[in-house]
Amino acid sequence: MQLSSSGDVDRNLEAADRLTRAAAADGAQLVVLPEKWPALGPPEVIAAGAARSEEVLGWASATAAELGVDLVAGSLALPAGDRLRNTAIHVGPDGEVAARYTKLHLFDVEVEGRTYRESDREDAGDRPVLTHTADGTGVGLAICYDLRFPALFEALDAEVFALPSAFTLPTTRAHWDILVRARAIEQQAAFVAANQVGEHPGGMASGGRSMLVDAWGEVLALAPDEECHVVADLDLDRQRRIRAELPALAHRRPVAAEVHA
Repeated sequence: MQLSSSGDVDRNLEAADRLTRAAAADGAQLVVLPEKWPALGPPEVIAAGAARSEEVLGWASATAAELGVDLVAGSLALPAGDRLRNTAIHVGPDGEVAARYTKLHLFDVEVEGRTYRESDREDAGDRPVLTHTADGTGVGLAICYDLRFPALFEALDAEVFALPSAFTLPTTRAHWDILVRARAIEQQAAFVAANQVGEHPGGMASGGRSMLVDAWGEVLALAPDEECHVVADLDLDRQRRIRAELPALAHRRPVAAEVHA
């Protein structure tokens, strides 16, 4: 799913509902929404969205159950005392929350003169999370900036990774495609990478290019630069053949640096 979220929670929720239903109608069994989709913008906008997180979670549970899909409800900014936790939520087709993953790597960077400081208001998670779809497929959860840290993905024996994101426009143009495909090739796993697109409140802009990538690094579907959904079939039998014929995962060895004074 590719959204262009604003500070209007009602509008964002309507778009998510409409596109989730469209994806399910196109045969999607696993649906992934982008990062902080209920409200995206400066801190006060995100905090206002977090105040309605229970309502959003209720929508996710009811919709997953109604449509009979596994729904990774992107990531939500969830209240944690006077701070927030950027958390990906997997809801199963029974409407129950199957897993929660809180973003491990916080986006404290400067991009083309704009400073981002997620740690000022958000707490990082402390563990990777592997969940499973209704048919038993292992799905690793990661969020946006996590994409730059291969060790997180190496820690999970996942067949598919769900990556809700709000990659900035400059970093999407420079790095997004390369990083998504590299992680897919390294892990010999499919990636469902759902990005935000367009302008958001506070002068923020995301780069889109949401994509589904297979274990060989091939792009199976790529979103145009608009709010939309894309679908593709993930051939897990072919993925198992790739892992058997090019057993890079089995060939991994622990590496320790040798430092000379």
